[in-house]
Amino acid sequence: MAELGTSLGIVVGYLAITLAVGLVAYRLTDRSAEDYYLASRSVGTVVLLFTTFATLLSAFTFFGGPNLAFSAGPEWILVMGLMDGILFALLWYAIGYKQWLVGKAHGYVTLGEMLGDRFGSTGLRGLVAGVSLLWLFPYVMLQQIGAGQALVGLTDGAVPYWAGAAMITVFMVAYVALSGLRGVAWTDTLQGVFMLGVVWLAVAWVASAAGGVSALTAGMAQANPEFASLGGGLYSPQWMIGTAVVIAFGVAAFPQVNQRFFMADRAETLKRSFALWPVLVLLLFVPAFLLGSWAVGLGITVPDGSNVLPILLNEYTPAWFAALVVAGALAAMMSSSDSMLLSGSSYFTRDLYRPFVAPDASDAREGWIARVGVAVFAASTFVASLLVGGGGGLDVLVTLGDTAFGGYAQLTIPLLLALYWARTTKWGMVAGIAAAEAVYIPHALFAGDVAFLSTTYLTWDYALWCMLVSLVVTVGVSLVTTAAPAENAEKFGVGAD
Repeated sequence: MAELGTSLGIVVGYLAITLAVGLVAYRLTDRSAEDYYLASRSVGTVVLLFTTFATLLSAFTFFGGPNLAFSAGPEWILVMGLMDGILFALLWYAIGYKQWLVGKAHGYVTLGEMLGDRFGSTGLRGLVAGVSLLWLFPYVMLQQIGAGQALVGLTDGAVPYWAGAAMITVFMVAYVALSGLRGVAWTDTLQGVFMLGVVWLAVAWVASAAGGVSALTAGMAQANPEFASLGGGLYSPQWMIGTAVVIAFGVAAFPQVNQRFFMADRAETLKRSFALWPVLVLLLFVPAFLLGSWAVGLGITVPDGSNVLPILLNEYTPAWFAALVVAGALAAMMSSSDSMLLSGSSYFTRDLYRPFVAPDASDAREGWIARVGVAVFAASTFVASLLVGGGGGLDVLVTLGDTAFGGYAQLTIPLLLALYWARTTKWGMVAGIAAAEAVYIPHALFAGDVAFLSTTYLTWDYALWCMLVSLVVTVGVSLVTTAAPAENAEKFGVGAD
């Protein structure tokens, strides 16, 4: 009972600190939509770096990644820690810097708003928002599921799943609805620093208790010699390259990440951030995945449906530290979900409500609609998280959440063409996005279960082939349709051919 009280005290204390940060940010937030969504484009290097970093982290960081390393070897570090760190930094510059320039010049808040203005198309704006919300909804739901399950495991069932998911949801809605992006960015920075500290403490504690890094690595190699050699695990080069590319391109179009390209206070902030990004990614993912790999040599047994990291820490660290790690996992989930809620609300109000329902809505009214949207979006995903597994086809939501990176990756190549190729047309964009998603979604849901839908073609992941579809269709249709007015392209700094 004492351990349960300590564990809950740590988690609730952390949540209270997060809410306090949100309340402070609320005092500095005005009622305009731009301040609520983008903190008036005033974010500096440290906060931009950490809020983007923390926003990308989810239950995968503490649970899924170590589980992969435990089952298939540490080479995932090359995918998530190195390849994706570098790839996304390059895309941050190619997409983010250009978005920041045009966003600051023309007041864009969302990706759909920017592309809609580039091509003079409300329909394209709605399509981008609709596709983004399609993948965002189940991804938020998965974070709530993860939070509920983490609290069930921490309290040994004393806190039921629904109560844990509800508690996290209420806290997120409170500080997101109150403080907007400013509060989210500040809490993300707090959560990012906390997560880095916890995972490195875990590495140090386990290494100290288990005989040191050399002994742990030797034990891993002895238990599974393939884990000690590059290419010796279950990962093929095609799998590693394909996964890295899909994740990096997907991240660039994730609403909660893409909007951060608009919020920097100046160009130097963006440039410093993308230069530091690979270092920060390595600092988190290397220790997290090493813990999963080391567990192989320690003889850790992981029951079906369980996660290796909590079991490892329960074996080699005190209960209060295990609670800290669960709090770190909750921080990862919250730092993803809070930004998703805010971005989902902005995509709905800015790209659907305002252009299609209330074109004359004031900025202040949009700001309040956005706050209501956060609560409605969170409540909807929470209800879905309770119903998943209860029938009604809701397992489809889980599949969509698991494949969201590939779904967003289908937007990125058309986005790059819109930013850099003057000949890109509205119909090219619509056709490219629609065709790629139309091919990708059936694969995401049924690949491997339906005879003519495979998970790979010529050994490469189906998501990569769908990205190729987006490129070919966008270019092909653009070449045979009328381009947008030259002044639209010129606003983006795209010269005529």
